[in-house]
Amino acid sequence: MRPHFLLVILSVLVVPLAAKRTGPLVGGWTPIKDLSDPHVKEIANFAVSEYNKQSKASLKLKSIVKGETQVVAGTNYRLVVAVTNGAAAERYEAVVWEKPWQHFRNLTSFKPAA
Repeated sequence: MRPHFLLVILSVLVVPLAAKRTGPLVGGWTPIKDLSDPHVKEIANFAVSEYNKQSKASLKLKSIVKGETQVVAGTNYRLVVAVTNGAAAERYEAVVWEKPWQHFRNLTSFKPAA
């Protein structure tokens, strides 16, 4: 009976510790803590520049309003950016996929922010 008791005590102590998460959910989106980070600014500039090339627009980046990252085969950056379009101010949500070890970046989407 004693080994059974120890097994129950161990499971009560160990299972909750093993189930506790300390980091982000794998594949989930994590907020970017420092939106003024030079690399985040570089990603935002890339997104606006790529959109301008693809759509023949002439948007100019004003600021990064919000940002999240997602670890995939590389990193997805989902940024809400404030831009100027002539005199008009607009916001867009851009998703950029980056694999820095391959020097690869791709603008996955660029749409008006909700």
